[in-house]
Amino acid sequence: MPQPFELPTFYTPYPARLNPHLESAREHTKAWAREMVMIEGSGIWDEATFDAHDYALLCSYTHPDASAEQLALVTDWYVWVFFFDDHFLDIFKRTQDTAGAKAYLDRLRAFMPVDPGAAMPEPTNQVEAGLADLWSRTVPAMSAEWRARFAESTRALLEESLWELSNISESRISNPVEYIEMRRKVGGAPWSANLVEYAVGAEVPAAIADSRPMRVLRDTFADGVHLRNDLFSYQREVEIEGELANGVLVLEEFLGCGTQEAAEAVNDLLTSRLQQFEHTALTEVPPLLVEHGLDPAAALEVFAYVKGLQDWQAGGHEWHMRSSRYMNEHANADGPPVPGGLAALGGPKGLGTSAALMPQSLVVASLLASIPTRLQRHGHIPFQAVGPTELPEFTMPYPLRMSPYLDGAREHVITWARRHGLLDPLPAHVVVPGLPAPPGPTGTDPLPPVRIWDEGMLRGFDFALCASALHPDGTEQQVDLGSQWLTWGTYADDYYPKVYGRAKDLAGATAMNARLSRFMPLDLAAMPAPEHPMERALADLWMRTAGPMAEEPRRRFRHTVDDMMESWLWELTNQIQNRIPDPVDYIEMRRRTFGSDLTMSLARIGRGDAVPDEVYRSRPVQAMEKAAADYACLLNDVYSYQKELEYEGELHNAVLVVQNFFNCDKDQALRIVNDLMTARIQEFDHTVTVELPALYQDFDLPQETREALDGYAEELKNWMSGILNWHRGVHRYDEEVLRSQAADEPPAAAKAAPPKAAVPEPAVPEPAAVAPYAPTGLGTSAARIAALLPRR
Repeated sequence: MPQPFELPTFYTPYPARLNPHLESAREHTKAWAREMVMIEGSGIWDEATFDAHDYALLCSYTHPDASAEQLALVTDWYVWVFFFDDHFLDIFKRTQDTAGAKAYLDRLRAFMPVDPGAAMPEPTNQVEAGLADLWSRTVPAMSAEWRARFAESTRALLEESLWELSNISESRISNPVEYIEMRRKVGGAPWSANLVEYAVGAEVPAAIADSRPMRVLRDTFADGVHLRNDLFSYQREVEIEGELANGVLVLEEFLGCGTQEAAEAVNDLLTSRLQQFEHTALTEVPPLLVEHGLDPAAALEVFAYVKGLQDWQAGGHEWHMRSSRYMNEHANADGPPVPGGLAALGGPKGLGTSAALMPQSLVVASLLASIPTRLQRHGHIPFQAVGPTELPEFTMPYPLRMSPYLDGAREHVITWARRHGLLDPLPAHVVVPGLPAPPGPTGTDPLPPVRIWDEGMLRGFDFALCASALHPDGTEQQVDLGSQWLTWGTYADDYYPKVYGRAKDLAGATAMNARLSRFMPLDLAAMPAPEHPMERALADLWMRTAGPMAEEPRRRFRHTVDDMMESWLWELTNQIQNRIPDPVDYIEMRRRTFGSDLTMSLARIGRGDAVPDEVYRSRPVQAMEKAAADYACLLNDVYSYQKELEYEGELHNAVLVVQNFFNCDKDQALRIVNDLMTARIQEFDHTVTVELPALYQDFDLPQETREALDGYAEELKNWMSGILNWHRGVHRYDEEVLRSQAADEPPAAAKAAPPKAAVPEPAVPEPAAVAPYAPTGLGTSAARIAALLPRR
């Protein structure tokens, strides 16, 4: 069978090294697989198939420094997980037996007790027997925190196979964002990352395990592993097995392009994710260690883990180039494998030094090929004139509903903002509270006051219009509270770039975050005296919102606010580095910078304890929330494109991120962003109509809980339609307002202006012609895809 596409040129700046215990691992794991009846008699593999896949070679490449004992155990784990994948395919995917698959997966939980002394049931098949044996051999060497994390990632790996099965049953190809997030769980790379900790003998300290840098390292590692696998396994999965969970197929469908072009785009995304890994490891992990006061021994464990992930990427690529399991007919493995580990070679050790072991020409070639995309990501010129944005036709299947308390909320929010000082110019000593007033330009003259908003601007922004659509059935107090939270969050969104962004003052922004957190005490005890309007406003909002909550919901709500504030530092850091974010990192962080979790949490407040936390954490509910959030965030980016790029010098905008990644013009990027918005709202609808009812059955939820979740889904529909209506009806993005704000003078259009009425959607603009420029090299192939996108 001919290959459906030529494998692209991969970004491979690190060498694949071979563990010296390869042969002993091969011998051991074959005997173990026979003992577990995974070869003869399984009906899944025979000896020839097992030998050809060579899982010992995979593990010897991906764990080059593991001891013989560690390598044998890790290899057994990989034999087990690949056997599970093929067994699940044969027994359940091909027969589409969803009920049987669920019962099969539910039973596997019993073989992963966090307490190593807990009893297990008697295994009834090879997968259960293998899991029971491996779990018993592995967990005694690791901490309770690691065991809990590993059990969770193993359950996700196993149970999210139902998502793949569901899509196959419906002949449904997921959208790119849904696919990336779900592939992490189904593909098992987070599970592999946990095994890296075991293999390198170094655990990630519990204090930082859930931090953004460590989460990004896990996610970028996972995306790199899975996107690479998708390229090599496309022919087997899509053409032979009928799989739909493959990144190349997903982009073929979404972009409407050919298989070769989709493969090139997947490779570009793979490169971007690997470079995001490097960026996080070098710029975010060291400050994280300092922030948490980790001692040198703990820091060394973290760097050993990071290096272990790096080794896995290099070794995984080499195995894919050589294994008979994958499409690699025209692949050119870069020379013979390097035998032995670093110790055997006597070479340099530590994070980032393994490249020294690769032939210099290969290192240089891979790094040089990636330079164009690296320069392009840091080469954005701010404040370029981009002009008004021709709005596309947005998909919105849900009707707009408005609260009867709109008019009152409009006046109440003005009074509230004035009372807390959000409309006042800020003297220099208030801009950064708790710090001495900065000197003026001459060193002696005081700085002039900083103006963020005035009353005319706030009226033009009309946050009550948004809150009234988000809470159409809410009480007057709920609509007021929603309006005021939106006001506070948007004020901060304007304040941080204007005050800290222009000065590149990350330290000041960090100090401000720390102060703001003190105005959200979990025990509702006394707060410090507020010195800043944002502090006064947050103190008021916190007590009114969190005061009636129970302790755990209050803790979760504070977490959403802290996450939003932390995301402002992420934006500021990118601004200082003049770095356009990686597309996946941008989407995932945009939900936080937009305050999606915060405003959705307000919708949950009235539901009390009707919905258990485990249900809120379930995949369908999470998917529903994320799809709604992405629709709203991308919508905001389309409307604010001119405001952010031309008048604010921003680079956190999805249209710009797409322009940079695909090297296409604004009109093409707008079409891609709008297509993604449409795909996300369609996924939301699919989740609500198909997956929520299945969730009700799976959890056997009582009627009260079902009604609460149905009500929450309706509120998310209101949330999306209300945010669209708000963007259509406010002056925040008007060019006259933007010009006036840039001149630091009150805009005439916003002075006591009445809110605009919702307007019908404009006609879809004709896309601009594709530029004749066609760059070449690693990371630039997506520019050719833009020319192939269908015109509509």
